[in-house]
Amino acid sequence: MKRWIPWMAAAIVVVLLGGGVWRAMAARQAQQKALAEASTQRAEAPLQLAADEVVTVQSSQLSLAVPVSGSLRAVDSAMVKARVAGELQGLTLREGDTVKAGQEVARIDPTEARARLRQAQQQADAAKSQVDINQRQYNNNRALVDQGFISATALVTSQASLEAAQSSYQAAVSAADVARKALEDTVLKSPISGLVAQRLAQPGERVPVDARIIEVVDLSRLELEALLTPADSLAVRVGQKAQLTVEGAATPVQATVVRINPSAQAGSRTVPVYLRVDQPAQTASLRQGLFVQGLLTTGSAQVLTVPLDAVRTDKPAPYLQTIKDGRVAYAPVQTGARAVVNGQTLVAVDGVPVGTTVIAGRMGSLREGTPVTAAQAAVMPQASAPAPAQAASRTTP
Repeated sequence: MKRWIPWMAAAIVVVLLGGGVWRAMAARQAQQKALAEASTQRAEAPLQLAADEVVTVQSSQLSLAVPVSGSLRAVDSAMVKARVAGELQGLTLREGDTVKAGQEVARIDPTEARARLRQAQQQADAAKSQVDINQRQYNNNRALVDQGFISATALVTSQASLEAAQSSYQAAVSAADVARKALEDTVLKSPISGLVAQRLAQPGERVPVDARIIEVVDLSRLELEALLTPADSLAVRVGQKAQLTVEGAATPVQATVVRINPSAQAGSRTVPVYLRVDQPAQTASLRQGLFVQGLLTTGSAQVLTVPLDAVRTDKPAPYLQTIKDGRVAYAPVQTGARAVVNGQTLVAVDGVPVGTTVIAGRMGSLREGTPVTAAQAAVMPQASAPAPAQAASRTTP
């Protein structure tokens, strides 16, 4: 009887320990289930989006434009160069001075040129005297031949001497003309009216032939050479308008496409396009070399648009975060032209239907499938002409 008591006590202890373990495991499982249910309820709670946190894909008349930039240059400019070598004299013009077409701007010391002209003229006079002598001799010989006093051979000889003297005289006259032209070239004149842009030599300096003396520019006609990509150049036509912002100027200026280069530049493959810039007549504030940038309007198109910041680019292809059946859905799109409307950049998209609700870009990236509820989407501004300080493009963001 006493041997059975220890076994009974051991069994009771085992039962008690097993019951305690079971109750602990049951409590833990209940706690985990409660936590899972709470997490599920929190996960299923939809994200509340305000009206300004969603936008709608709209059909808009989007103005198409390409960005242009570059430095202004004068259509008419001239570099006054020395045509003969010598000492530079009489140069008083400086940068900013006004000159007229044909005005004398400087001269080369004419002493040597005058001496050469006198020498050539005297040689021509001597040649003329020789012609007169040979002419009289020929006339006399012809009279003697007619009377039979001399042979015809003597007349032929005198005629050859006369022709040689006449050729020598013509050569001397040509040499005198060359010397006279060299004397005239000692006077340097401006070929156009305008302003002195550069003074490249000083009075008293001995300059060689083709030495640059001053540069004259005419600011009444300015142009911009813009280098466009092959894709952008296809839509550009002569006569299209551009609005440019000039460096340092408060108001934009207008420009017109006047020429398109028929050849692309080697290497960069860019196409030069030339725009005539309208100089404000009342101010004439534009100068050669100023940097300008702006937009060249090439047309318009009816396209579907969304704000540019709504297009996500954190994946290999751009996409929109749309709302479908109360959840976030990714919609791949192709982007096109851009335009700035009331300070907001709109971009053309292809791949979603009109009226699609899109989550605004400021919401950041949301996990696909996240439940959301949204108020009525904000209405985007209607597209119009692009702002002058912003660039439109056909490339993806």
